[in-house]
Amino acid sequence: MNETIRIIGIDPGLRRTGWGIVEAQGNALRFVAAGTVRSNDKADLASRLCQIHDGLSAVVHGQMPQEAAVEQTFVNKDATATLKLGQARGVAMLVPALAGLRVAEYAPNAVKKAVIGVGHGDKKQIHMMVRVLMPKASFDTDDAADALAIAICHAHHRQSATGRLAAAAIAAAAL
Repeated sequence: MNETIRIIGIDPGLRRTGWGIVEAQGNALRFVAAGTVRSNDKADLASRLCQIHDGLSAVVHGQMPQEAAVEQTFVNKDATATLKLGQARGVAMLVPALAGLRVAEYAPNAVKKAVIGVGHGDKKQIHMMVRVLMPKASFDTDDAADALAIAICHAHHRQSATGRLAAAAIAAAAL
């Protein structure tokens, strides 16, 4: 399996949604691009979700990834904030799905484990390891760095996920 796969990682947020694009060829990773989609925090919720949708759509159509990965939402003490984050996450999953991409989901601890080797760590450790794994990587926000980490996590796990999907397809075809 030596083909190059372009992956978009998305770190959903209502104020800032980070995105990062990497290319994976076997075990080799290459940084492509990263950035942040921002919404106007003075606008109503529906308008903000549209801003996230439009920004991510422009990235997906401009960068043309082949696979997508989104971080799963963690539940915090503020139910309203969690619900709003979930809505932003829904948009972050919808945009690549509408573009025909398979969307994988990863828990925050799985992303940390894939990038820094342990399931718990701070943002500085993640950013440092993203730079170690991809020295040419540049990112404008913590959210973009986290999105790159999500893409890296998917690159490490995609072969096992692809294998499971292929096995399921073969089993379904045999029926």
